[in-house]
Amino acid sequence: MPADIGSIEFYTGPDILGGPDSLKDTILNFIGDADKSLDVAVQELDDLEIAGAFVDALQRGVRVRLILEKDYLIAPNPPDDVYQPGGRYEENRNILSIMYRAGAQVYADFNPGIFHQKFIIRDGKSLLTGSTNFTSTGIKKNLNHLIIVNNRYILKQYIAEFNEMLKGRFGQQSLPDFKAPKKYKVSRVPVKPLFAPEHGPEMEIMKQMMKAKKSIHFAIFTFAQSSGIDDTMRVLSRSGIKIKGVMDGRQANQEWAATHPIHAEENIELYTVKPQGGLGKLHHKLMVIDDNIIIAGSFNYTGPANYINDENILVIGECNPKDAAVKERQNILANYAIDEIERIITDFGELYTGD
Repeated sequence: MPADIGSIEFYTGPDILGGPDSLKDTILNFIGDADKSLDVAVQELDDLEIAGAFVDALQRGVRVRLILEKDYLIAPNPPDDVYQPGGRYEENRNILSIMYRAGAQVYADFNPGIFHQKFIIRDGKSLLTGSTNFTSTGIKKNLNHLIIVNNRYILKQYIAEFNEMLKGRFGQQSLPDFKAPKKYKVSRVPVKPLFAPEHGPEMEIMKQMMKAKKSIHFAIFTFAQSSGIDDTMRVLSRSGIKIKGVMDGRQANQEWAATHPIHAEENIELYTVKPQGGLGKLHHKLMVIDDNIIIAGSFNYTGPANYINDENILVIGECNPKDAAVKERQNILANYAIDEIERIITDFGELYTGD
């Protein structure tokens, strides 16, 4: 069962890997409840059930618009024969064809980096976002999260972002349209949406980390030394903040990974996850500060994510709210995320030693 505080629902999974929620059902149900429109911005779509849900929506009169990362729609370069199907991303191309035949409006990005968004706007009223790509591995094999938000002010920001991309403005092309991010109350809990590269989410994450009084928990797919987040962790650990995190093992062992400078810090407890059983990747981009603030979305801790890619994050909560009801709601969401991070460490994690 998700953590639910009214206008914010937080899901982690997949359930087939021991998580509390079915990521597949969450996405299918969200699409299935559309009455008028679905605006979809997602890096990759290769799951036939999700594609089928979009087709069903189209057939009942829902307008469907999709923006996808173009690299998953191109044959190998140079292709042996572009007229012959096959290759790693043939399912993506099949689904693209299905979407066109069913009447969807489909666009590919023009970002020289990565179009890394993962969100749906439903009927202009509800948002689904998180770390989950709409792929079979994303919903069945990778550890991910999803967040549903029902708030017109938050939706207004995502609608503006989607419309910007429809105009062909991706990556750094979106910088002239910069508007400072704002905080909104959702079920009385402060929520701030940010988009990369316009808002430079890395600085916001570092700013929120500096508010920590006791602890930081995180689960992250890619964590590079090109971010400033590792440096912030080292400084905080030396001031007594307890930091506990888990990373995807294959990414953690890269030469550029932040594992190397942070693992030896006294107050940082670091774990990695390797493929095992049905598990593919740890794909979260998730941080919890004390038991108050949650940072979630599509944003990996890398320089390209901050400066080049199209990304989004939600900063949910504030440090030590005075309102008891707000504090309780923040705790519900934060503890749900911490419990999942601890479960991942217990079920799949290995203590990182640097060897």
